[in-house]
Amino acid sequence: MPILRKIKDSLRSARQKETEPAAAYDIWALSYDHQPDNLMLALDEGICTDLFRRVAISGRVVADIGCGTGRHWKKLFAYRPARLVGYDVSSGMLDILRKKYPQAETYLLQGGLLADLPAGSADLVISTLTIAHIPDIVAALKEWNRVLKPGGEMIITDYHPAALSKGGQRTFREAGKTIAIRNHVYPIKKIRAIAGRLGLQEVTVIEKKIDETMKPYYEKQQALATYQRFQGVPIIYGIHLKKSNVAD
Repeated sequence: MPILRKIKDSLRSARQKETEPAAAYDIWALSYDHQPDNLMLALDEGICTDLFRRVAISGRVVADIGCGTGRHWKKLFAYRPARLVGYDVSSGMLDILRKKYPQAETYLLQGGLLADLPAGSADLVISTLTIAHIPDIVAALKEWNRVLKPGGEMIITDYHPAALSKGGQRTFREAGKTIAIRNHVYPIKKIRAIAGRLGLQEVTVIEKKIDETMKPYYEKQQALATYQRFQGVPIIYGIHLKKSNVAD
């Protein structure tokens, strides 16, 4: 037991102290769109491109939860949605989004409620790289389900809970310092269970593990030790859900 305790203590001490998401992303906002070697953003781009092709977006109402600087908005606008609404806890990230898209409809997310979206008003709810930042996943998914129309769809991607459980953190560098963002570990099994209780049917699940194709990203960051530690561990997932056609 003393040896195990020492190992656990060592792992805890190696972790960066975590900053709350709103404050962290306010700091990260100015440089967020300039990360050509960010593995998570590259993987998320691929998964979202795939999943967006599977849902109807043209002429539909889309809510983007954790929209950030609008990473996916160019793709989404290309589908010509009737309405695209963005929500984020970071005013700094929303400021950047509005500079890129001056007519954007965005709201600072406070308390988890989706302002200006009545019940059953959205055709598609998306949330990318966000779920683990949310302190109450049950309340969040209930609210997202509330605004979703019967037959509507939901796309979720995020840092894989297996990597978070192994000590992975979402970090970035600013002014020579490493800043880690607070995460909560929500096993995919739990997300599936909550979705099922809400009447959301699972359509597709995508999981990607760290493999040889991702090694160059770690080499550029001089983080081969991290690569070796996490090789074979799932790093990101995507879930496509569909709401029952029967109104609540």
